[in-house]
Amino acid sequence: MASPSHPDIERVLWTEDDILGRVAELASQISLDFEGGSPPLVVVGVATGAFLFLADIVKRISLPLRVDFVRVESYGSGTESSGAPRISSDLKLDVEGSRVLVVEDIVDTGHTLSALIAHLRSKGAVSVSVCTFLDKPARRKVRLELVGEGKFYRGFECPDCFVVGYGMDFNELYRNLPYVGVLKPKLYS
Repeated sequence: MASPSHPDIERVLWTEDDILGRVAELASQISLDFEGGSPPLVVVGVATGAFLFLADIVKRISLPLRVDFVRVESYGSGTESSGAPRISSDLKLDVEGSRVLVVEDIVDTGHTLSALIAHLRSKGAVSVSVCTFLDKPARRKVRLELVGEGKFYRGFECPDCFVVGYGMDFNELYRNLPYVGVLKPKLYS
């Protein structure tokens, strides 16, 4: 385990090398799983937390694809999901008849992702898969139901602690850390 280079980080869970290695593995699996399908895969990044993960993974997916973003808000300025997500910025691309891969930073309770999957289903996506950088199954409150032949891809299983870095934030800070670390509890308690 690497030592943190930021004074607000208690410990590093995944280094930049750990992250990039896992991203390459996920991109390879996604490329295999979606090979030969039509129309091109639509990759939907969940802003803002997934932006670094999205950039790294789409560079390594060896398929034709289209990219769009959606903004779903569920945290506000706290550390706990509100459980009532709302889409505050919708897709620009039409996903009707498309295979969609949602790229998310972290799946916690599942409320946000469940709402987004339902939204994409209502827009006519024929399949919705999910690729989450971090997964916290211990905190799941909602059973995720993918669409069509959707698959679930997970970068790392995350312990039940508040993490930042690699796009993830606390009050819009720490997104630029190249690793994922545990934020010191005194900063948000």
